[in-house]
Amino acid sequence: MKSSPQLPPGTCDCHTHVFLDEAKFPLWAARRYTPPPASIEALTALHDRLGVERVVIVQPSVYGSDNAATLHALRTLGQGRARGVAVIDDHTSDAELAAMADAGIRGVRVNLEVDGERDAQKATQWLRRTVERVAPLGWHVQLYASLSLLGACADMLGSLPVPLVFDHYAGAQAQLGLQQEGLAEVLKLVESGCAYVKLSAPYRCASPDALQSQEPLTRLLIDRNPDRMLWGSDWPHPQPGARPNASDVCPPFEVDLGKTLNALASWAPDAATLRKILVDNPRRLYGFDA
Repeated sequence: MKSSPQLPPGTCDCHTHVFLDEAKFPLWAARRYTPPPASIEALTALHDRLGVERVVIVQPSVYGSDNAATLHALRTLGQGRARGVAVIDDHTSDAELAAMADAGIRGVRVNLEVDGERDAQKATQWLRRTVERVAPLGWHVQLYASLSLLGACADMLGSLPVPLVFDHYAGAQAQLGLQQEGLAEVLKLVESGCAYVKLSAPYRCASPDALQSQEPLTRLLIDRNPDRMLWGSDWPHPQPGARPNASDVCPPFEVDLGKTLNALASWAPDAATLRKILVDNPRRLYGFDA
């Protein structure tokens, strides 16, 4: 791994997953892929090498709405270091939501991309139900969706009474340039402060060996509102669909996070902006202590 830049104190990795002992934390039967194990200890060791002090554990699709592994990671790491984003469904009780809040959950993820959802009406219904459940808790809603779908839902998204977080460059694709469908609408949501964008998993937006192709999009997003940018590693870099059968273990992407962080540091206009992305914005959104 290439050496990463000197990171400011309080740097937060806003998008990681854990895949724990399957005997204790079984995978969802209806999952679309099977990842290899990714332990809490391995995540912590990586962050210690990089100089990352805080982390957000995001519930991955392979566990469905069973958040046990994510909650175990939060309890192990402690709220001084970790926060979480859960997945809920219509069977999740108010008592379960309250317990999650106590454990350090600060948002819920709506994953429209894993099922290839492109219907704006269905997405709208799903989001409104989710927001009704979590708005009283002060949580945000994290969306993994295509850029075109986010654009089609932009008016509704801008009216929601919760912060929004768009995964993985809001689904923008580097090869489509800065005029691609949905980007203008997402930029307006970012400019208005309604939505955060995770500058995460650039290999989902371009080929893994073409990191530099993300520079124009990254600079554009930062320029529109640096107070709504977040960084996430997407560790352990799962690669859904790399095997034909959902039960076959999919190898992760091979990612040099030192190189990724160096690129982000070079694309941010100055050190103060980089600190916003790595420290200040996640501290505000996830409720870390100053």
